[in-house]
Amino acid sequence: MSITEQARPAATSKPRHARMLIDGAWVDSASGETLTVENPGRRTTVATIPRGAKADVDRAVNAAQKAFPAWSKIPPRQRGRLLLRIADAMEARIEEMAHIIAEETGNAIRTQARPEATLTADIFRYFGGLAGELKGETIPLGEHVLSYTRREPLGVVGAIIPWNAPVLLGALKIAPALCAGNTLVLKTAEDAPLGVLLMTEICQEFLPPGVLNVLTGTGEECGGPLAQNPIIQKLSFTGSTEVGKIIMRAAAERIVPVSLELGGKSPSIVYPDADEDWVVDGVISGMRFTRQSQSCTAGSRLFLHQDIFDSFLDKLTTKVQALKLGDPLDETSDIGSIINEKQFRKVCNYVDEGLKRKDARLVFGGLPPKDGPLSQGYFAVPTVFADTSNDWRLAREEIFGPVLVAIPWKDEDEAIRMANDSHYGLAAYVWTHEIGSALRAAHAIESGWVQVNQGLGQQPGHSYGGYKQSGIGREFSLEGMLDSFTQRKNVTVNMNVPRRGT
Repeated sequence: MSITEQARPAATSKPRHARMLIDGAWVDSASGETLTVENPGRRTTVATIPRGAKADVDRAVNAAQKAFPAWSKIPPRQRGRLLLRIADAMEARIEEMAHIIAEETGNAIRTQARPEATLTADIFRYFGGLAGELKGETIPLGEHVLSYTRREPLGVVGAIIPWNAPVLLGALKIAPALCAGNTLVLKTAEDAPLGVLLMTEICQEFLPPGVLNVLTGTGEECGGPLAQNPIIQKLSFTGSTEVGKIIMRAAAERIVPVSLELGGKSPSIVYPDADEDWVVDGVISGMRFTRQSQSCTAGSRLFLHQDIFDSFLDKLTTKVQALKLGDPLDETSDIGSIINEKQFRKVCNYVDEGLKRKDARLVFGGLPPKDGPLSQGYFAVPTVFADTSNDWRLAREEIFGPVLVAIPWKDEDEAIRMANDSHYGLAAYVWTHEIGSALRAAHAIESGWVQVNQGLGQQPGHSYGGYKQSGIGREFSLEGMLDSFTQRKNVTVNMNVPRRGT
């Protein structure tokens, strides 16, 4: 792993202050309290944000409720045209957005932040083009009966997003919810709100006041009151499984629909005919090493056939160690930094546990350096352990850091059994030239999103979501918009009514 010091772009000299959007106005919190946003690659403060709480949530929800009747009555294609204009405006500011994402998340600007900004504009364009699909069906009950369904918005949607891909994940709430005719109150992640606030600024150029409201604050003080607000008619959450359970309980108290995109411990199964460089590249991509593996779809359990186990790991070692770990704002960096000190220490603790395990072999990586350029930020070194067990903690828990466990297999049924031996079921990857084996495995794996011979990220149109404790509902797609942000109404009309006067 290259740990040479890199030339760093000039840091912002003075932290800026950002505000929340409530009812079309940029405001501070009712209490006046603030939180700080840190650049995790440098451990420096880059901004302060409002510390939103219940009073701010109530103001935002009331504004969304007030805006809902007029917004829901706008013809869907007209709402779609507004989203298309937002997409164009976002596309013009991709470089500005990419810089902010890299600065606040620690994601490398070239490999992660710029692609996220680009995909975010595509998300608005995709859903803007789908506005005409908000339609129902007719049911053939007879010549004298007209029975049809309508897709109607739910009302005020409450949404909460995490910090690992904040702008993209925010867009996946905003674009489909607004396209479907809902109004929205979105709580950003306290560690990475700035990119979302820039996206909000762009959106607000085209939207009526109150249609979109964006809050900043902690999960307990701001997210909790949002989940419990009685006016909210839908909860949409992306984040950890533990917090997802809390959101689901809050929804159950009021019987409101909920969408949850939660954690993962995704398996990647490599067959003996796939000991090739392109597969190694795909495994690296699927592991999300260039996002510090801070991804719920990271293929962090690598099941390698025993015949290619050592050979494949040798290739993996060479390729991963050639990646450049460094300042997220440097264009030459392939890998950036972990989001904050808490997560950094959590990842280090997992690595330390792996180093102490007798049955585990460190293939490469380990604990981060304590001096030199990388010690100035929260830089975790990509690490791979080889082990024969799928049962130990590093092979079962979501680390959300660049720690991969490689496990050998010799029988396909055994590989699939181990892949499914998890309470998670979000993503999976299968690698082989034999299409019959690939499809057999893809159909048998208990995951909501399976890729064969590629380790790419999600794209507009994918039906993306999890099985088991990885979530409920789907995103990224037309069906995700219809199922998550509309409700179906049936209207049945008796056409065989006697004429007046007869």
